[in-house]
Amino acid sequence: MQVSLSATLQPAAEGLATIEIEARTIRELLARLVERYPRMSAHMETGIAVSINGEIFRDTWREEIPAGSEVYLLPRLQGG
Repeated sequence: MQVSLSATLQPAAEGLATIEIEARTIRELLARLVERYPRMSAHMETGIAVSINGEIFRDTWREEIPAGSEVYLLPRLQGG
């Protein structure tokens, strides 16, 4: 699948705006992302939100990613 990264996350992924990665769930996607781009782990600690077809997931990492989905990763916004 193709995953788009927000401008804030791109430096941790060697400057790439989009990446090709295989994953069935959000948890698997994030794990493979850190395997490929270790600098991404710092963003995982502060929080990442995952948008799948326009719906944002923050803590439901078991969510399956349907084939052909539009996936976008962005830093998690802190409320307050």
